[in-house]
Amino acid sequence: MDKKLRIDLQRVPKHVAIIMDGNGRWAKGKGMSRVFGHRNALTAVRESVETAAQIGVEAITLYAFSTENWKRPKLEVDALMSLLINSLKKELPTFQENGVIVNAIGCIESLPQNAQKALKEVIELTKKNKKIVLTLALSYGSREEIVNAIKNISKKVVNKELSVKEIDEKTINNHLYTFNLPEVDLMIRTSGEHRISNFLLWQMAYAELYFTDILWPDFRKEHFYDAIIDYQNRERRFGKTSEQITE
Repeated sequence: MDKKLRIDLQRVPKHVAIIMDGNGRWAKGKGMSRVFGHRNALTAVRESVETAAQIGVEAITLYAFSTENWKRPKLEVDALMSLLINSLKKELPTFQENGVIVNAIGCIESLPQNAQKALKEVIELTKKNKKIVLTLALSYGSREEIVNAIKNISKKVVNKELSVKEIDEKTINNHLYTFNLPEVDLMIRTSGEHRISNFLLWQMAYAELYFTDILWPDFRKEHFYDAIIDYQNRERRFGKTSEQITE
């Protein structure tokens, strides 16, 4: 049976986040450099975004480059930045065809100027699309995001724009990079690792976590369907009992 037919399109997660892990190991297994793995991961990105759009996911966020990734060898970092620029230009027709709105979160100003320029251009050219929001987490760290949110809220309190009593979860959410996105319903991590690695800590408070041994360059739409099917087989209680959910 076609896996897509097993998916209840009325219960698709609104927001899927993906930690795209395993590029280096995939390349090493083929006797190639880590950069080779990164270059061969684009098909997995394309199929995941297209599949998400086709089944009605509203937002998909990809952990493309973390704040910690700057510690990697300069050759690899430079290759990743070059790949980002080339991929954005190459995938623009696919974004337009699938109604993808491109978004970015993280310390974008720390990226090379040419990467910032390419990103800004694609964001501008896709802003009128309506089907799915693709957010690229670049130079992103969730703890840093939360610290920045606290600083900005504190400034408003000091400037008497906001009182301490007014601060609630909504206030914090509105000061995060993802203020305009729904909370994460499903997080997928490839390559067999079972960590969330400083990714969307606040936003994933109630997310279902799905881990697969598939290395990211081998991840295809069938694997994306597997994650959605697994998600739909779970009971999401949000602190309630099974009986309350049934009622």
